[in-house]
Amino acid sequence: MEKGERMPTNGISVTGQLGPHEWSNEETAAYEAAIEAVNGAVGAYSALIAAEENEPEPDAAVIEAARAAQTRLAREREGLRSTDHEQIAAARAHYARLAREVLAGIA
Repeated sequence: MEKGERMPTNGISVTGQLGPHEWSNEETAAYEAAIEAVNGAVGAYSALIAAEENEPEPDAAVIEAARAAQTRLAREREGLRSTDHEQIAAARAHYARLAREVLAGIA
């Protein structure tokens, strides 16, 4: 590779294409919180899958939909940009709410 040329991505991760960026403490904390909110939603879907698999007659459609949601969330997590403060704030609220809703549906 020539100097300045970026490594190709694997179709999901864009981190290899990111340029340098200086983060403030606030940006760092907000971005990490948004990532954790997405991870919490992924975990909620894992709990849903486990609960469904423990049913006497598991519903394959529920499991498939939950796995598809996890894949979608992984892509959405990769799309978060620390410099987009509105996106980060919205993501924190949205994914935290989503995790609560998914977990409430299991109870």
